[in-house]
Amino acid sequence: MSADVIYKLLDAREWADFVERGVFEGAGVDLADGYVHFSTREQVVETARRHFAGRGALFALTVDAPGLREALRWEPSRGGDLFPHLYGALDRALVLSSISIDVPADADGDRVAEAVRQGLGIDPRG
Repeated sequence: MSADVIYKLLDAREWADFVERGVFEGAGVDLADGYVHFSTREQVVETARRHFAGRGALFALTVDAPGLREALRWEPSRGGDLFPHLYGALDRALVLSSISIDVPADADGDRVAEAVRQGLGIDPRG
């Protein structure tokens, strides 16, 4: 599988750290799993729903997938879907865009997913 761009969601603290350091080595779950989790455009809304409730404001990063070269692997995860996993740190130079998404701190998964869908301009009909 391949894609020209992939997505990474970060909370405000993770984004501030990334901006300051210029590299992102991963959030807690990434560090525990040994790779940085990414999503495709088709996967990012469900990722937001499942993993970002109650985290407040988010930043959606659009990343140059080919620029990650061999450090990017497509591996089965949720429901057997192939997800992009980065075995290494993300350099800020590979971030094509970052979008701030206003999400209330008490938002449930559905509200977070809808905010991400709207922020990225993803049509709910696919």
